[in-house]
Amino acid sequence: MPATCNVVVLLSGSGSNLQAMIDNLQGVDHPARLRAVISNRADAFGLQRASDAGIDTRALDHKTFDGREAFDAALIELIDSFQPQLVVLAGFMRILSADFVRHYHGRLLNIHPSLLPRYKGLHTHQRVLEAGDREHGCSVHFVTEELDGGPLVVQAVVPVELNDSPSTLAQRVHVQEHQIYPLAIRWFAEGRLSLGEQGAILDGQLLGASGHLIRN
Repeated sequence: MPATCNVVVLLSGSGSNLQAMIDNLQGVDHPARLRAVISNRADAFGLQRASDAGIDTRALDHKTFDGREAFDAALIELIDSFQPQLVVLAGFMRILSADFVRHYHGRLLNIHPSLLPRYKGLHTHQRVLEAGDREHGCSVHFVTEELDGGPLVVQAVVPVELNDSPSTLAQRVHVQEHQIYPLAIRWFAEGRLSLGEQGAILDGQLLGASGHLIRN
């Protein structure tokens, strides 16, 4: 069965989540196809990962544009040239304009290293340890105009150990990111996952405030 859901990945860095997608989305029977990987940094190692896997790559330097809106307009044009059904953010270190988010409404996913709505933004592992939390994790969500605030699709929970540092905690969270992001992409590609007026919908059922929860 040929792949039917073209996916474009946006990234700015090493692309570890991209590698998990490459490893998980293989096979002619998989409903998703990684159509292209685009970065705002030409030196992003994620572009090399994509090239090694035979995936089209493009670099679009945000510094050559006069402001966020101009860059996002060019980015939309570039993304749409690959005719994707789904766009996924995998460490794309740009705050997206409202026009960009609206253009891809219902087909734009992001992953965040915390149990949203807790710890939006940066340095999540350090903040979890400073707060003395017993649990941490990661979240896949639909992207809306609210930063790290879109409807949740799936979350993976990991325990916080007594001797954890930000780096050890990050390593365990990354393992879970590499599981749940390909899972969410498969759900979308299979037509099981969508964004409704009230939130994310999986298999016809509205997901709760935490999305689909996986405990480790």
